[in-house]
Amino acid sequence: RTPPRSPSPVFALPKASVDTMAAEDGDVAGKAVTVRDVSAADFIKAYSEHLQNDGRIKLPKWVDYVKTGTHKELPPMEENWYYIRLAAVARKMYLMNGIGMGSLRRMFGGGKRRGTCPLHFQKASGSVLRHCLHSLEECGILERDDSRGGRRKLTRVGQQSLDQIASKVVQEA
Repeated sequence: RTPPRSPSPVFALPKASVDTMAAEDGDVAGKAVTVRDVSAADFIKAYSEHLQNDGRIKLPKWVDYVKTGTHKELPPMEENWYYIRLAAVARKMYLMNGIGMGSLRRMFGGGKRRGTCPLHFQKASGSVLRHCLHSLEECGILERDDSRGGRRKLTRVGQQSLDQIASKVVQEA
């Protein structure tokens, strides 16, 4: 047997100047903050509040009654679940630009409970996700990319708004 390794020595990092530590306009230590730098839960919460306060998105009539997939037994219990789903879809489109409906349905799917039998994976509702994509398209966050078969992609304005929300999340933390 080989003897256990000794712990690596701790090196002192040079102190950063006050100028580089100042966070202005979404820069943290001289680096721009993007959605990738923020935890998913914090970003989705902040962006859903932003969408809700913005007032550009109209809630569909069926929001109180619809399930988000066949694997769910009941509709969502939160009042603002639609805005949360919009924020989650916008984040997914930011991270994986140009993904289609099939990928989104798999990402938001889950296990269908079948009593004593094992779980079976079920895709999420395509109708809800499609409506989310249409709503984000109407706001100018997404646009259709005809060169890729009509898939949606993030617009420049949409990317900027998502990055602004991410920088606000970092500043609040």
